[in-house]
Amino acid sequence: MGLRSVFIFLCFIQGCDSLIEGLYCGKQNCYDVLNISRDATKGEISKSYRRLARVYHPDKYKGKDGEKKFISISNAYEILKEEDSRQDYDYMLDNPDELYRNYYRYYRRKVVPKVDPKIVVTVTITVVSLIQYYVWWARYNEAISQIMMVPKYRLKAMEMASSQGLLSKQKKKDKRTKEEIKEEENEILRKIVEENADIRGVYCKPSVVDVLWVQLFIFPYYIYQYIVWYIRWIWRFNIKKVEYGDEEKKYLIRRHLKVSQGQFDAIPDEQKEVYFEREAWILDNFKVLKEELVEEEKRKLANNSKYKMYRRYMKNKGGGRMTFED
Repeated sequence: MGLRSVFIFLCFIQGCDSLIEGLYCGKQNCYDVLNISRDATKGEISKSYRRLARVYHPDKYKGKDGEKKFISISNAYEILKEEDSRQDYDYMLDNPDELYRNYYRYYRRKVVPKVDPKIVVTVTITVVSLIQYYVWWARYNEAISQIMMVPKYRLKAMEMASSQGLLSKQKKKDKRTKEEIKEEENEILRKIVEENADIRGVYCKPSVVDVLWVQLFIFPYYIYQYIVWYIRWIWRFNIKKVEYGDEEKKYLIRRHLKVSQGQFDAIPDEQKEVYFEREAWILDNFKVLKEELVEEEKRKLANNSKYKMYRRYMKNKGGGRMTFED
């Protein structure tokens, strides 16, 4: 016999009462405890509670059951003052046969901690913003470290540091250890690289303005800017037929490429010049140029020895084949 059958059997023997011991006000009706009707407003509930609390307060009421009555009144008020808990209680009164659901709705509010959604949203946005900023700095530091490992860039940085008199020329007279001297030299070179390196795209130096918190704060301003920009675009280029400027041409090329501003900034200047020379801001010209670039890339791959070896391997053995050849 299942649990539901047991509950139905008990209800048949004892009678299905809408008031359940251990839930809400127990065998008492919360509305009757506060001497109010079910359609009472929040103001009437608070007024009735204050009146009864003054009467049955343990410091004033000297009856034997004063403390018990005061606890019952306080409990009933806690249940009925909040809209959600009041709805759950009314649901139990109207649906006494749904025993499982009534227990669930009651203990759901008892067990689940009450957390203000505003606090949850605020903490979430803050955590995401901190993670964003940390990841961006990690990427930037990784890019700087990679640049410093390239010999030609490191030598260039050393030349610039020496010309500025930042590196010590008398290392033999320096009383510090070699590790300390090398550490100081690396810090100087890193600073030179950071000041002169042109890092674009996702590895560029992070800015606080780009984190989620700041972006949400200035989002209305971005919306306003976009509306003004769009109206201006329609008026100048669609209605008055004014020629595109360099910034407008860059925007159209970036839109044809379907890349973000950061990705577009990372494109080499030589490649951008090709786009401008071929007037790639015009869609038809861009399509032709794109096909030419694809064909050129295919020709480069066809003449590449490593790619030829790869194609030969795929043709003879296949990517998914297993052999016992050494």
